[in-house]
Amino acid sequence: MPQPRVKLVVTGDDFGYCARRNRGIVECFQKGAISNVSLLVNGMAAEEAAEISKRHSIPIGLHANLSEGLPVCDTLPKGSSLVNDDGYFHGKMGFRKALRNGQLKMIEAQVQLFCELTGQLPHHMDGHQHVHVLPGVRDVFARVLSDHQIRFTRVPVEPGLHHCTWLSPQLRGFYLQVEQDSLDSIPVFLKHGIRWPHAYIGLTTVGKSMSVASLKTALQNAVGTPSPSSSSENAEPRSRCDLTAVPGSSQKGDGTLTVELMVHPGYPSLPQEGGCGEGPDDFSQSLDRLHELRTLTDPELRRLYKEKNIQLCAFRDL
Repeated sequence: MPQPRVKLVVTGDDFGYCARRNRGIVECFQKGAISNVSLLVNGMAAEEAAEISKRHSIPIGLHANLSEGLPVCDTLPKGSSLVNDDGYFHGKMGFRKALRNGQLKMIEAQVQLFCELTGQLPHHMDGHQHVHVLPGVRDVFARVLSDHQIRFTRVPVEPGLHHCTWLSPQLRGFYLQVEQDSLDSIPVFLKHGIRWPHAYIGLTTVGKSMSVASLKTALQNAVGTPSPSSSSENAEPRSRCDLTAVPGSSQKGDGTLTVELMVHPGYPSLPQEGGCGEGPDDFSQSLDRLHELRTLTDPELRRLYKEKNIQLCAFRDL
């Protein structure tokens, strides 16, 4: 058998959000479309998700949630700037503003709950809505990973992002800020001996943007092969997004590259069913979740992996 050119970790995020998302993620795993899952321990179906992962031997990590729903930390003081007046997290954008006035004390509680639910430490740990790379979070996050010897995280710097002109201004701005926060997090992660795959993709292929063609382009960008649709004069500077030379990135000694693909497949949440304590959001109720499921299980994508000598694996295999 030839050595794979790329080892691809396909991570199904938001495992535990609701029973329908769980169902779709497990279906993808059983069809070989994803290789790894990330658990929301404050999701309404987290206990079910943990049991499913044991039953099907699904490699599982922690999707630390500090921005949506109810916290799992009992010691969070009333009136904390990290939650609103009703005791819920502020949301993706509001949380970033709240950080200016508060400190995080709840990541440890989520690791402990993960261990209680699954009976093991997470194979990897990242942040729901990328909160783990935020200033004020990254240091605490890195210390928790180091203390528990959790070796892998996610560094969401995606090659090709700067040329996605079809993104809305708000989404593009959010993604570019995530990229800058991620780059700023690298020294902190390195200090604590934390590792990550050589490349990351998933921002440009979320929801309706996901297709076999867009995944092919994202993978080509990740491994350094220009997409046929891109001209050389418009090529993104590799120095901006290439993490190969960074000591924490997990490039195999045999020349095989490691890449993580973040995905959100599932059957759309029903109103009032699921979520993290305050019901499902629009993202989870969207038909985009089903679109991702169908794209990831498309036989054409499996043929692409075979053609490009891409082997799916989990973080525990790196």
